Amino acid sequence: MTIADRYPLAYRAYPYARAADQDRTEPARHPVVVVGGGPVGMACALDLGLRGTPVLVLDDHEGIATGSRAICFSKRSLEIAHRLGCAQPMTDKGVVWNIGKVFHGDRKVYEFNLLPEDGHRHPAFINLQQPYFEKCLVDRIREAQAGGAPIEIRGRNRVEAIDTQADHALLDVMTPEGPYRIAADWVVACDGAGSPLRKMLGMSFEGQVFRDSFLIADVRIRDVAFPTERWFWFDPPSKSGASQLLHRQPDDTWRIDFQIGWDVDRAEELKEDNVRRRVRDMLGADVAFDLVWTSIYTFQCRRMTRFHKDRVLFAGDSAHQVSPFGARGANSGIQDTDNLAWKLHLVLTGKAPATLLDSYEAERIEAADENILNSTRATDFISPKSAMSRIFRDAVLDLAEHHDFARPLVNSGRLSVPCTHDASPLNTPDALPDAPARARPGSTAPDAGIAGGFLLDRLGGGFRLLCIGCEGPDPDALPGAELTALRLPPDGALAERYLGAEPAAVYLVRPDQIIAARWTPAAADAAAVAAALSRATGQEGIA
Repeated sequence: MTIADRYPLAYRAYPYARAADQDRTEPARHPVVVVGGGPVGMACALDLGLRGTPVLVLDDHEGIATGSRAICFSKRSLEIAHRLGCAQPMTDKGVVWNIGKVFHGDRKVYEFNLLPEDGHRHPAFINLQQPYFEKCLVDRIREAQAGGAPIEIRGRNRVEAIDTQADHALLDVMTPEGPYRIAADWVVACDGAGSPLRKMLGMSFEGQVFRDSFLIADVRIRDVAFPTERWFWFDPPSKSGASQLLHRQPDDTWRIDFQIGWDVDRAEELKEDNVRRRVRDMLGADVAFDLVWTSIYTFQCRRMTRFHKDRVLFAGDSAHQVSPFGARGANSGIQDTDNLAWKLHLVLTGKAPATLLDSYEAERIEAADENILNSTRATDFISPKSAMSRIFRDAVLDLAEHHDFARPLVNSGRLSVPCTHDASPLNTPDALPDAPARARPGSTAPDAGIAGGFLLDRLGGGFRLLCIGCEGPDPDALPGAELTALRLPPDGALAERYLGAEPAAVYLVRPDQIIAARWTPAAADAAAVAAALSRATGQEGIA
């Protein structure tokens, strides 16, 4: 029995079944086809389907594969999942954590709290194996389908060719019963780092592959209770890796990352005896454990130069890749679909021009570049490229143990937070510059506890006019606008995070809960709100 055979997480969630499209003489046309059934593809399909946009998912598998893969899901991913209706089972199953600790050798350098303030529904992170995360999304899709959401999933449907036309794309699909062809108004490529669609379209990645290797071992440990925290070691005392990372997962399982260098024999390193030797060196010879899953990866910080070609949009790993330290891969992919789905829905329903999708590319390339920059800096700190770089790193670690000023220089992976799209073409210039910067146009709306619940729950997934401490304009006075007002008193965390020293304010919030504009109550007249809404839906202001 191999290590993979012991892994419990595999779900044949959507076995192959013949579709009516396979019997048509002419290609059936679908509004949206999502290629790839991982967490990014399923989140995209669920978001579109809940908005009423018919969507078809094509996956070359029949369900959720083995291997824990991504395990750290951020507060923002949970906020998105909550809006989609599936965050609670994720949190119930996952391991909640906010605390991280950094060690140098056998000394603790310092610890940090990723969410020290109250007034948020969700924690900074949960640890949850990717198959469980995917299963929660698929279960929610099944529930949504039963409620009438127009979502279809086809397993063992592999896209083998694509032909983009002026107003649609043609997809050649292979199944166990042979090929067929369909058409799509829009295609969303969520087909992973190896993206066959990207290759079919002659597109490529640009960026850097770092000359280092990391061994992942998922280990089920018996009779040892480590705290539910992120522990990272530089120069660990066990010497079983140049650095080590320890994370707790559900099912009494722990993720261990060993930095093992570039010039290694991967097949040799993955042999069970050799993996067990490294784990014993770290945990101690008297600790009983089972190996659950192993893999080796390298740091890759790359992205496509364009995320949008003709009728095809790229999201998740198909569009960009970053190192695992910082949990920026799956989380940024979920944020891609959060950014894309509402825009695609407005375009398909004729409420926005197709040029609105250019803002998806602009914003998510900005986010990818931020993630790549943070991942590259983490890689350079974790894996010094010269003797002088290592001297600098070790000096920083020594100083950080005793001096606060050095701690921001320590980089064991800056953990995922949403990008603030300061340069977004959908932003209206800030009319409230003295209000808190964390709530400026382009930023994700900060959550806050309010009477009866939390702010993000009330914002939901549509355009909202958030009026704090004032009435604001009447959305019904804006012709044709699908805009709802939310009026709240200026209390507690809400006032702190949105007003600062201001007595009142009006915010325009997009369907992905990103702030598009903000004003003083006097400046937030119907004309100003209408202009900002027009800009945020791509009607004007996009070159």
